[in-house]
Amino acid sequence: MKVVVDTNIVVSSYIVQNGKPARVLNYWKNKAFDLVVSEPLLVEYEEVLKYTRIRKRHLMTDKEIAKLIEDFREFAILIEPSMTLTIISDDPDDNRVLECAEEGGAEYIISGDPDILDLKEYKGIQILSPSTFLLVLKEI
Repeated sequence: MKVVVDTNIVVSSYIVQNGKPARVLNYWKNKAFDLVVSEPLLVEYEEVLKYTRIRKRHLMTDKEIAKLIEDFREFAILIEPSMTLTIISDDPDDNRVLECAEEGGAEYIISGDPDILDLKEYKGIQILSPSTFLLVLKEI
């Protein structure tokens, strides 16, 4: 099963290490699903993890953040989207998640972002909160 996780899930997983977003990523680390990423998503993960207000909560250095991004590059499925979508107009960066999911053949997008969650699905790709996705994983 291929899954794309939104930036808010990645960031939250490093802020609250026993929260649901962290549990989602732990399932990936334990090979319960394949994570699909794109360079635009990795750039966003890194940028947001470096925000001062976020860094104060996860306490990672630039070097640790860079290592984390390299781990995503190495252990996830890295795709290169060939399209630019404009489905979500309130936050155009949210479209990078949809592009990655479509081009990467993902079955699920995991997000905490209401603009993405409100879609519920995109071209057959289910869009779920971390809580709902954890229930899906328990059924497998």
